[in-house]
Amino acid sequence: MIGYYVHHHGRGHAARARSICARLEEPVTFFSSLPRPASTRARDTWVQLPLDVPADHEEPIDAQCHGRMHWAPVHVPGLAQRAADLLRVAVDAGLRRLVVDVSVEVATLARVAGIPVTVMAMPGERTDAPHRLAYDLADQIVAPWSAEVYRPAWLRDHLDRTHFVGSISQFEDRPQQRGAVTSDRLGVLLGGAGGDDLPGDALEQLRGALPQYRWMSLSAASWVDDPWPVLCSADVVVTHAGQNAIADVALTGAAVIVIPHRRPFDEQCATADALATAGLTVAVDGWPSPDRWPGLLADTLALDRSQWSRLQVRGAAARAAAVIAA
Repeated sequence: MIGYYVHHHGRGHAARARSICARLEEPVTFFSSLPRPASTRARDTWVQLPLDVPADHEEPIDAQCHGRMHWAPVHVPGLAQRAADLLRVAVDAGLRRLVVDVSVEVATLARVAGIPVTVMAMPGERTDAPHRLAYDLADQIVAPWSAEVYRPAWLRDHLDRTHFVGSISQFEDRPQQRGAVTSDRLGVLLGGAGGDDLPGDALEQLRGALPQYRWMSLSAASWVDDPWPVLCSADVVVTHAGQNAIADVALTGAAVIVIPHRRPFDEQCATADALATAGLTVAVDGWPSPDRWPGLLADTLALDRSQWSRLQVRGAAARAAAVIAA
């Protein structure tokens, strides 16, 4: 049996886990502080772990273990309980491998317990001591992007264990499904469930700067259960640079403008820079002033959208599953 740790921040880690594990033949035991999603397979187990944060209004103590961990504050009952729960279930289930997406602390815990670890790589500058530890102890590293588009220097020391599988989208198997047909050209502002840097009037600014489009928002405040028909109907998408969002829009054929949000280790900036350098999109460092939007739109419309296939979204989840199943 495979174990799979899913970080609880945002929607992306869980969506990626479901996409990969749907292609695994063996059952999976998931570990996460998230509640069990409705779309998991009946034969899989979901272990909901307690949160690893101090009680309300308490400051964490030595959370980074003198720079060796990212989050391991002392005297937090939930932190000890989640470690105990994970190891107890791992032993009882006889896990042969744990996929970690993402936590250096969970990866270290599993490997010290003798469980082989697969670490999902993340974009950005991952050269700090905790990240180096996680990548050093993993016997498999899955990079969920295309090596042709993004090949960070810090992964060079681990190339013998790294598998570049392509960008993973939860919509890979969905046919193009346009929403209600109208004469309007549709623009979509795609926000992030894990928080974003958008101005409060972002949609109104887009409507004023690019009135030739009918604009709508997909964000934490205006999310829909199934965004795929909306994305398929979009003529242009303004999006953050989260890995799942980029993989999703790569399947749509829309023109794309990428505005990376602030994330630790410059994660989204690294992704946006790689996409722009590869000629796939126009990337902007920060929300543009209204007068810049027409030029940005013209620049992205001039790009060859067929180049999005270089992200290798088709088959990416199956390639990741094959690495994990080996």
